[in-house]
This record gives sequence, structure tokens and C-alpha cells, in this order.
Amino acid sequence: MRKPIATLPIPEFVILLAMMVSTTALSTDIMLPALDVIGHDLGVDDPNSVQLIVSALFLGFAVGQALAGPLSDSFGRKPVIYAGYAVFTVGCLMSLLAASWEVMIAGRVLQGFGAAAPRIVTMALVRDGYEGRAMARIMSIVMAVFILVPTIAPALGQVVIWLSGWRATFVVLIALGLGAAAWFALRQPETLAPHMRRPFSARSIGAGLREIMASRVAVGHTVALGLIFGVFMSYLSTAQQIFQVAYSTGALFALYFGMAALSIGGASVANSLLVMRLGMRRLTRLALIALAGLSFVFLIPASFWDGTPPLALFMAWLMASFFCVGILFGNLTSIAMEPLGHIAGLAAALIGSLSNVIALPISIYIGHHFNGTVIPLVLGFGVMGILALLTVIWAGRSSPTPSPQTGA
Repeated sequence: MRKPIATLPIPEFVILLAMMVSTTALSTDIMLPALDVIGHDLGVDDPNSVQLIVSALFLGFAVGQALAGPLSDSFGRKPVIYAGYAVFTVGCLMSLLAASWEVMIAGRVLQGFGAAAPRIVTMALVRDGYEGRAMARIMSIVMAVFILVPTIAPALGQVVIWLSGWRATFVVLIALGLGAAAWFALRQPETLAPHMRRPFSARSIGAGLREIMASRVAVGHTVALGLIFGVFMSYLSTAQQIFQVAYSTGALFALYFGMAALSIGGASVANSLLVMRLGMRRLTRLALIALAGLSFVFLIPASFWDGTPPLALFMAWLMASFFCVGILFGNLTSIAMEPLGHIAGLAAALIGSLSNVIALPISIYIGHHFNGTVIPLVLGFGVMGILALLTVIWAGRSSPTPSPQTGA
């Protein structure tokens, strides 16, 4: 395992990385208030079909990660991130000017493909500079700052849409992407020295993939991440329908969406404080048990109210469940990355791509079963929580005894 390389001061490093990884979240959430309007303007009749605006982004994201990680191991972290922002900008321009549903979806795929580079390579940047529980702590703080984006993105989108229409949301995305790229270019040094770079070849990538797939810890925790991310994506795809259709919240949709997102941010802060003392693995298992338990118990009142319990009760369940999700995201990623520091870019690519490949069909399946109630979402969180817990237990049984640094 190679020695970590120092980078920017931690406060600036965390804020910069949070801004970069939030590109994907912002691209998803800023237009949620306008999904039905976009579908209407571009001739989409089925209300569930407009969920493709979200799913298409993550499709491109999954593919882009598989390429961005190995390229960053071969050519350095910074050039790959620059290229990603360039592709992201082109995708935004396509969606901005789209006159048909097909061009909109193609632009969204390109946006996800481009956003994959800053999102996935930042994981490698963290692994270049930190390891063990310190890495988990940095990831948790990044997630805490990053989660502020979903709390304000729908409200920002709503204001932009009111003032200038839904197409203006893509202008905002372009401006923020270029701003993040400029800050990164001016302040962040390259963290992968030339002598540490791997040749970009099928043989080299294949060797790295075999090493990753041979690690039960990496594979198991990546699968668990995909299961949880899948049901979380289904929430993102159906949130506008749940709040504005099932609960008729109207313009208050952004407020309720932001409240749920803040719960994830609070969990990330709590995790950054607890992980050094309790360890990543213990916190992960406790969070999965709580997530599954909360969801299956909540099915009782949800069924009693025919799938639409009072909004206050639904928000209580949602915020408690999202607190568990906030604990899980940073820890599952950090545990999966822990044994793979010497191939951090490729490892980040595989972990990101595999988790997204697992998540996409789960998200689409749950999203297309939206029936005007919260039952499909609640059941999805419960089932995926149980499956993720079983996967984590499986991954831990054959792993070597963790050292104090890796979080017993």
C-alpha cells in the first residue's frame, strides 16, 4: 500500500471536493420541480416516463465512471476531471436546446457521462491523501457538505423555472460546472505522481479488475452500496410525484425535499464524529439494521392509511431512514476502497460503475411501480436494507482481521 500524498488544507479540500461531487446531485435535483412540465413540453404522455430524465443521467454516470477511473490512473487526476467537465457542458447545451424528448435524454446521458469524472476521480483524490478511518472521516465530511446541495437545489430550480423557464436550469448547471473546474485548476495539485501511473491498456486494466474482484471486502460492500443507492435513486425519481401528486404540497415540495436531505447531512456529520471511535463496520451494520427495521414497521401505518399516511408521519419515517442512508454512503465506499489504495482510480471506477449498474434496474423497477402511494418506496427500502445487510455480513466473514486503522 503506497504512502498517502498530502494535498490542500482539509477545510478547502473538503469544500472543493464537495462542490465537485455535487455536480451529479445538482444535475438531478435542480429540475425535479419541472419534470412534469418538461415531459409535457416535449410530448411525453406517461407521467412515470418522465422519470427517465433522472435515470438517463445515472446511465451515463455508470458508463463514465468505468472509463474515468482507469484514465485517471494512467494520465493523472486533473486532465481526466477537465475532460469530464467539458463533456458535461456539451450535454447541458444539448438539453438546453432540445426540441425533442430523444435529444433531451441524449443530453442527460452525456451530462451523467461527463459528471462521472469529477465524482469518481475525487474518490481517488481522497484515497491518494488519506487511508483508514481518516479517509472515512474525510468522506463523511464531504458528504455532509455535499448534502447541502439537495436541500437547496429544488428551491433554486423552482426560482429559476419561475423566472426563466426550465431550460434556464441547464444554464445554471453550466455556470456552476465551469466555476468548480476553474477552482480545481487553480488550487488543487496533482496527487498521482508520474512514476505511480499505470499504463492504459487492456492488460493493465484486466489485471486491476481481477485484483478488485478477488477482494471479497471490496465486492461485497460495493454490491451493498448499489442496493442502497438503487432505492435512494427511486426516491429521487418519484419524489416530485410523491410530494406534489400524492400529498399535493405544491410549491412546498422543495421545502419537504430539503428537510429529508438535511437528515442525510446530519448523519454524515455524526458519522465523521463517531467513525474514529466505533469504526466503519459497526456503524454500517447498525445503520442497515435500523433502515430495514424502520421500513418494515412503517408498512403497518402506511397500509392502514391505504398507502398514504399523514404527511408528518411519512416525513418522520423518511428523515429517520435517510439518517441511516447518510451513515451508509461514506462508510460503504471507504470500506470497499480500503484494500485498493495502489489502484485507487480503477478501484473507484469499478466501485462506482458496479454500484450504479446494480442501482439502475432497482430504481427503474421501483419507480415504475409508483401507484400514487408510498408503499413501493417503503417496501423497497426495507427489502434492499435486508439484502445489503446480508451482503455486508457475507463480505466480512472471509476478510482479514481489520487493524485499528481500518476500523474493526
